[in-house]
Amino acid sequence: MSMTDPISDFLTRVRNGIIAEHDSVEVPASKLKNEMARILTEQGYISGFEVLPAADGRPAPVLRVDLKYGDDRSSAITGLKRASRPGQRFYVHRGAIPKIQGGMGTTIVSTSRGVMTGHEARAAGVGGEVVAYVW
Repeated sequence: MSMTDPISDFLTRVRNGIIAEHDSVEVPASKLKNEMARILTEQGYISGFEVLPAADGRPAPVLRVDLKYGDDRSSAITGLKRASRPGQRFYVHRGAIPKIQGGMGTTIVSTSRGVMTGHEARAAGVGGEVVAYVW
């Protein structure tokens, strides 16, 4: 299976893990995915994540994302959407960073100062590539 968009794969695995009510999902690790997982943890969408080193039959490091559910097994994440795709990149300047669900959701933006939420990017006065939306 050729992977053309690892970020879409990451979001899809998380989405599928939630639908199947798994406690965690594993995705191939990368710097961007690690940063996205950090933001999801800080924003309270997932309970945590861990980078598992290449060992025990794993050829490369794996990112384990611990999914978060409420008391009624409803997920903390109701939606995940890829914004910028390999065939159609989506860049915005600091004043045009989209607000998701009237500010209730989170925009993940890859900026020159690193990966941050749309809120942080607006505060820092930087634009960048809109990677994904989470709500």
